[in-house]
Amino acid sequence: MSKICRILTTACGLALLLAGSGSAADTDLVESGLDIFWAEVSRTMSEGDFEGYAATYHPDAILVSHATHTSYPIAKALSGWEQGFRDTEAGTMQARVEFRFTQRLHDGTTAHETGIFHYSATPEQGEVVDQYLHFEALLVSKDGWKMMMEFQKTPATVEEWVAAE
Repeated sequence: MSKICRILTTACGLALLLAGSGSAADTDLVESGLDIFWAEVSRTMSEGDFEGYAATYHPDAILVSHATHTSYPIAKALSGWEQGFRDTEAGTMQARVEFRFTQRLHDGTTAHETGIFHYSATPEQGEVVDQYLHFEALLVSKDGWKMMMEFQKTPATVEEWVAAE
């Protein structure tokens, strides 16, 4: 290997090492911002704030669904979810979502969050929904955190939910 190649290889390795060596304070700051994001997702769902919920997604976001073995634009998913938000806002349904994380990978502008969410809905009439689902989310920080991709994976157990605490 030539001397120039060794120098470039060393410089690239050092740059990668430095890029990935955020301090604990930086990590705490990013995770605090992400925690605020997830609290906003929970708030908008429990209040039936459809516009606020939709605003947590990047306009080009994608929903990936293990249950339907497909992916599609979040706009399509939101149109299917909107009535539930309107019912919640009107008081004819109660809904909530909570999140627990098993892995959080991020830097200051991107994040990959893995965990379980617990969604429950109690319609005035109809079947109660109570589900735990493994999920992954890709987020980008541009004027606040926005979800780029939500991957709703396989069902989780209550035991897995408790273990993720």
